[in-house]
Amino acid sequence: MSSFTTKIKKLKGLSVDEIGVRMAQQVAILSERGGWSKLTNLPSDEQLLKLMTAEWQSTDGLVKHLRTRVEPHFFASFASRAETLSALRVRWPNAEQETISAADRIAEGTFAFLGLRELKLGKDIDWHLEPRSGKRTPLRHWSTVDYLDVQLAGDKKITWELNRHQYFVILGRAYWLTGDERYAEVFVSHLTSWMDQNPPKLGINWASSLEIAFRSMSWLWALHLFKDSPSLTDALLVRMLKFLYLNALHLKTFLSTYFSPNTHITGEALGLFYIGLLLPEFAEADHWRTLGLEILIEELMRQVQPDGVYFEQTSYYQRYTTDFYMHLAVLLQLNGRTLPPELKPQLELLLNFLMYITRPDGTTPFVGDDDGGRLVMLDNRPPNDFRAVLSTAAVLFNRPDYKFVSGGAAEETLWLLGVKGLNSFDQIDAKEPQQESIKFPTGGYYVMRDGWSRESNYLLFDCGPHGMANCGHAHADALAFNMAANGRTLLIDPGTFTYTGALEARNWFRSSLAHNTLTVDRLSSSIPGDTFTWKTITNCEGLGWIEHKRFAFVSGRHRGFERLSRPGIHTRQILFLKGDYWIIRDRIEVTGKHQIDLWFHFESGTAPLVSEAGVQENGASGGLKIASFAPGGCWATEEGWVSHCYGERERAPVCVFSAPAEGPLEIITFLLPDGAERRVEEIEVSGGRGFEIRSAHCRDVVIVKDTGNVGEARTPTLISDFEYTWLRTPASSGAPKEKLLLSTDHAEYTDSV
Repeated sequence: MSSFTTKIKKLKGLSVDEIGVRMAQQVAILSERGGWSKLTNLPSDEQLLKLMTAEWQSTDGLVKHLRTRVEPHFFASFASRAETLSALRVRWPNAEQETISAADRIAEGTFAFLGLRELKLGKDIDWHLEPRSGKRTPLRHWSTVDYLDVQLAGDKKITWELNRHQYFVILGRAYWLTGDERYAEVFVSHLTSWMDQNPPKLGINWASSLEIAFRSMSWLWALHLFKDSPSLTDALLVRMLKFLYLNALHLKTFLSTYFSPNTHITGEALGLFYIGLLLPEFAEADHWRTLGLEILIEELMRQVQPDGVYFEQTSYYQRYTTDFYMHLAVLLQLNGRTLPPELKPQLELLLNFLMYITRPDGTTPFVGDDDGGRLVMLDNRPPNDFRAVLSTAAVLFNRPDYKFVSGGAAEETLWLLGVKGLNSFDQIDAKEPQQESIKFPTGGYYVMRDGWSRESNYLLFDCGPHGMANCGHAHADALAFNMAANGRTLLIDPGTFTYTGALEARNWFRSSLAHNTLTVDRLSSSIPGDTFTWKTITNCEGLGWIEHKRFAFVSGRHRGFERLSRPGIHTRQILFLKGDYWIIRDRIEVTGKHQIDLWFHFESGTAPLVSEAGVQENGASGGLKIASFAPGGCWATEEGWVSHCYGERERAPVCVFSAPAEGPLEIITFLLPDGAERRVEEIEVSGGRGFEIRSAHCRDVVIVKDTGNVGEARTPTLISDFEYTWLRTPASSGAPKEKLLLSTDHAEYTDSV
């Protein structure tokens, strides 16, 4: 099929509005390439003055104006530098030295961002070089730079992360703490060399509107951190303002309305809002601010699902989105502007989800893609610790539960809300969230936990849509789970590692084999295509959810293996007996011969041991035993990976339970915290399967009725017509202490039977 025919077919699927937007952007691109566009050149000094409000007659005195103007208000920490630094030193005594050390390394040319900790770029930075691959992109019009071509650009994410200039904030914080002009000089040197090497519209650093937005916001933070420095001259500020003006025009012209209508469009809108609000000296500032705000609110209603789950089904981009709207809310309030009525309730929905998926150790699972980036670098937390946003939100919305889960005031809260915000945080009485286990039915996530302590048990089950549109940030994680036992994060999602750096690695990290789920013949439930596309997509279907103070139960399925010549449907049910253990029931409906694998990805640093009886992982604060049962099943170990941040990976153990299937197969798995104390054995049951779990204190019997059995399951001493029957008796025998009778939509529980 010719490329012309392909383009015609694509056009037929577009709306009139999308065709109009894309055509207008294409015309703008052609105009830039031809040299006819005003967007290809920085304005002269005279032109800059005409672009600003009428009071400006000269480019002299701009720095003085920046230092003395009363409005607009930046974040509250900037109202009193001395007060902010005093609170910082008292509350986070290590923060000062950590910040200074990081700034010193930057000054010497050594950078740490994403998962890269020793990037020696030198003092004279090549802003077009991807340092890990050594690829240097050409200095030609941005629209002709194919940044997804690894042979041309290497991993463009690494190049762009440096060019976001978010480390300017680290230099600025060090400058505040020390008053050492050396940090301001490094900022000025890097900013100047960047402007020298990146003339308007040439090169990879103009190729993404989102990156232009991030860089613009970094520059505005830097302006406020360095505004009292003698290194910030009128000439430098004038040149900087010219670039920021051009950035705003580029954002307005090349919004990702139909290119990447996700965090790209919201990040770009926030960039426009930042420039428009914080540089009111520009005549067009009100328009930029209003446009940015309108887009942000429109996208907030589109991108946040009714249960609060971000529509791309990725926890990291959920955090990104939440940060965007937190900054919006804070800046609106500080500047006396009314919050749009949609903002608070939608933002709280986003926050609620982040709160509930927080693990007992304070980290958050990387579900779907994570790109390792941040909106602003205001603390030194690891990338999977999202609690700073809950700390700030506790103050904004007076939420005791956010404070409880935040684990304490965050340094980021000080920078955004000032000392007054910290004092407000202190006055909130922290309370545990209302629910332990909870469902998010639209996003398809189910959280099972038995408490909110650091020693609690926790499981996050993924049973929702694959993603949205082309599902660019999705993983083949249908019916996968993450789990912590006695507060220890043990079974994990391995993360992302790379986007464009290496397709083989990209595809492994987003495959089903890299998640705690089931595969047929080692095939994924959804098949990856190119870097951000999929050849096949499967969505999950939630079948049932029951939550009780003693247990939680969830059931779901997907049809991702129906594409096979001998197709299969995977159904997974999870029963959580709080304070005890999980029972996972996997059923795969296949025809013909297949190999079925259950994957268990352990956190790095763990050492699970495999035997015929299952898997045993021992830790100082409690271990985990995994016992799986299926005809002909056996255990094996493999070497896998875990990426705790984009750009880095380390080896991690993987345990695999494999069983042959010729027709439907059912695998029953027990996840037993402190499992070394328990012994699991399968017992004979008519019309179902039965198991006995013994410990020093009790004896449990579990009966799972056969699928399709409309009658009863029987043992010599027990008859039940429920799908699950669970009984607990004392270890030395005697009358049952507890009984649970469960079907997918009904349960009966009694204590001290």
